[in-house]
Amino acid sequence: MSTLTRPPEVATDSPARRPSPRRAGSRGAHKGLLFALPFLLGFLATYVVPIGYAFSQSLREKKSSGLGFGPTRVVFTGFSNFASILGDDAFWSSMLRTLLFGAAQITVMLGLSLLLALLLDGVAARAVRFFRAALLIPYVVPAVVSTVIWLFLYSPTGSPLLDLAHGAGTDITFFGGLNTYLSLGNVLTWQGIGFNMILISASLQALPRELYEAARLDGAREWRIAWSVKIPNITGILVLTGMFSLIGRLQLFAEPLLLRQIAPESINTDFTPMMEIYDKAFKTGDYQYAAAESLVLAVVTGILAFVFYRVTNRKMS
Repeated sequence: MSTLTRPPEVATDSPARRPSPRRAGSRGAHKGLLFALPFLLGFLATYVVPIGYAFSQSLREKKSSGLGFGPTRVVFTGFSNFASILGDDAFWSSMLRTLLFGAAQITVMLGLSLLLALLLDGVAARAVRFFRAALLIPYVVPAVVSTVIWLFLYSPTGSPLLDLAHGAGTDITFFGGLNTYLSLGNVLTWQGIGFNMILISASLQALPRELYEAARLDGAREWRIAWSVKIPNITGILVLTGMFSLIGRLQLFAEPLLLRQIAPESINTDFTPMMEIYDKAFKTGDYQYAAAESLVLAVVTGILAFVFYRVTNRKMS
């Protein structure tokens, strides 16, 4: 009779230790920080460091020794530059001028962008893609290049628009008084209408089509659907485009600077806050005062954008 023998026990390894949730989370956070490191370094180099340098320069002034014939030196003067800005009529006049101009131009631009987006929303998909691409071309063209194109069209010596007007027996001018703002507003509207239209059109495409069908069953016409259904449901993108446009207008610089080449009597050196800062820094040579003006402009822009966002959100909610 054979004896039963027990099979040899197989040696098993001890179970591997699982990392604790705290350690796993810490390891994931470190990996996420490594992915974000290039952005953080770029942000520090292009935003934080220049702002810090501008703030340090704004606390200084150029002083000349003796009767003004000796060399100038930069000395620490605290917040004296900011105190001078509070009484700088040219700076605040340019700020007010830009705000009033922007309020009118942004309203027209966003109104036209909304109208085009509503029209495209009822067009076939193939046609929508074509018109979107066509209307986006002015935005793709760099602002300086498009301004130079309009500079040629506005030129009093070689403008084909003036030639057509003279051929029709009329005399028109693009600058002087209100015409200056109309000409500049036309350039800015031409540049920005396509981009804003794309954003608004994308928001319209995201709306559920059941809303339109229900309105049509109730007997609503297309204009009524647009006014009562579509526009109320895209107020968020309208507020966002309005806020971005407001920030862009307060930073207006390249377009009026180029148009000044043919209309220096209508567009002066302090036409916008950015032109005033540019003149102080690179023509007058007062970099410290220009740095203080830049910081004031940034603070005012941030405050106005925040107020605009809160007020418009409250009214549309």
